[in-house]
Amino acid sequence: MTIPQALSFAIIVGMMVLFASDRIRYDLIAAVALCCGALTGIVPPSHVFEGFSNPVIIIIASVLVLSRAIAVSGAIEGVMRRIMRRIRSSTLQIGTLTAAVTLLSAVIKNIGTLGMFLPIAIQTAQRRKRPVSRYLMPLAFGSLVGGTITEIGTSPNLLIATVRQEVLGTPYHLFDFAPVGLPLSLVAIAFLSVGWRLLPQNRIGRAAAEKRFAIEDYMTEAVVPPASPFIGKTIADLEDIAEGEVTVITVIREHDRRYIPASHWTIFENDVLVLQADPVALRPVVDQAGLKLLGEEELAALKPRDKDDQLEVIEAVVSPDSPLVGWTPAGMHLRQSYELNLLAISRGNRRLATRLRHTRFREGDVVVLQGRSKQLNENLPRLGCLPLAERNLAIGRPRSKRLLPVIVMAGAMLLIAFGMVRAELGFFAAATLVVLSGVLTPKEALDAIDWPIVIMLACLIPVGEAVKDTGAAGLIADGLTRVAGQLPGYLAVGVMLISAMLITPMLHHAAAVLVMGPVAAAVAKNLGYGPDAFLMAVALGASCDFLTPIGHQNNLLVMGPGGYKFADYWRLGLPLSCIVAVFGTSLILIVWPLGSAMIATAR
Repeated sequence: MTIPQALSFAIIVGMMVLFASDRIRYDLIAAVALCCGALTGIVPPSHVFEGFSNPVIIIIASVLVLSRAIAVSGAIEGVMRRIMRRIRSSTLQIGTLTAAVTLLSAVIKNIGTLGMFLPIAIQTAQRRKRPVSRYLMPLAFGSLVGGTITEIGTSPNLLIATVRQEVLGTPYHLFDFAPVGLPLSLVAIAFLSVGWRLLPQNRIGRAAAEKRFAIEDYMTEAVVPPASPFIGKTIADLEDIAEGEVTVITVIREHDRRYIPASHWTIFENDVLVLQADPVALRPVVDQAGLKLLGEEELAALKPRDKDDQLEVIEAVVSPDSPLVGWTPAGMHLRQSYELNLLAISRGNRRLATRLRHTRFREGDVVVLQGRSKQLNENLPRLGCLPLAERNLAIGRPRSKRLLPVIVMAGAMLLIAFGMVRAELGFFAAATLVVLSGVLTPKEALDAIDWPIVIMLACLIPVGEAVKDTGAAGLIADGLTRVAGQLPGYLAVGVMLISAMLITPMLHHAAAVLVMGPVAAAVAKNLGYGPDAFLMAVALGASCDFLTPIGHQNNLLVMGPGGYKFADYWRLGLPLSCIVAVFGTSLILIVWPLGSAMIATAR
């Protein structure tokens, strides 16, 4: 063993220890590993920062922006909510949610898909008075398997494509993973649709961010425009689409006459509905019913002062010394003098007896204000309003572009699939387009990018190359070759898949691919096989960590809301891991026959 090889092993072991300890951020661990590699000389100075220019980084950041745009648009969420209202069986509910998350994870980054569906799953479980813990883990596991369908679904697929390019000169393409990932995903969906019964019922999860504020429901006013599909329908029909989360407490018609409506009342054009709801729950109802919040269009029509002056919505509390106290929005000329629109107000558990524009502010009121970012930043302190912690409030957004991010994403994937543009350029251009079109503000686009993941990958790519270049990967491969050499080829591929699956919880899925990818290629060469089956086994194994909450952020994301304990992951994860190992290995060998190195190179 040479000194560079020994240093490579030391860095790998150090990373494994630090990742397993969970005491230091994973992006910082990767940065330390890169620094150690550069200072010891195993990473050449000219290669230290090459990871930041790697196409994988551009693709991941761009797909995260596109995923956020699709989530903000509410297009998919609205469809799923309508579907879930018609399903009563737990098996069908969990199966439908899992199938949606799994299949969408092929085109939307899997963590983005899971984040989009978590609120829907939690609300579905709570409305049916069923344990949330039975719903969330199947979604997390489904998102991991679904990410294996395409190159962009999960980081291991993107990274193994770069490993293949180094080995064979050409990377995997967008849909090269589908012949293995899609059938495997269908098998996983079938299992998870019934396997949820293995999970405990008595877990109590942590409240979601939207529920931790302990704010009573807001009062807001919405007008029924001529194009609303709910004209002629009843109040009960409108409340039914929210399943109890939105209540129509007053109908205003006939020149400001207020009525307390019965459930059978008919909704007419130009009715003003006073709604009681949380802003997060209000958005899908307003969108589906085609309602317009009073004042939102007038404010949106105001021209921005500069390129950074975006339309925003913020929650704030009225402080005791606020000049608003005792005044109404009309009296303070909020729109004319401050260019702010009061969308909603919450006053404990009290119902307001007057219109929003005539309601006198009180100390402690919680308000939802809409305005341009410049005006909000300048006028909130002047008005004595203290902003609350940021929530995902989608009310007040224009609805005319709901389908645009979906169309842009689909268009980019088609162009990439037909080889008309490179993947990194196609997704980067698509992400740029959704920001230029106003679906996301530049700030929202930057916030959508998971910067710790980006930094970690950019740091680990040169480290992974150093492990290969120093020959450390070859030494590991020699050891695995001695084991795999005693086995038939199909079992050797299975051993590689299981090895990647087991090392991922200790080394993070991205690091596992960057370390095990070159090892897999070397093992295949030593055994006289083409590398594709072994590379695919590494990518699949690293993508499918179902045994712990720490191997993938999706598993960690559901741990709090589901109230899961560490051992709970084994209940559902162990049988699913066995299914992936058996079916995954079989599918890989069917799609990517072992062949020879020459055949694989020609492919």
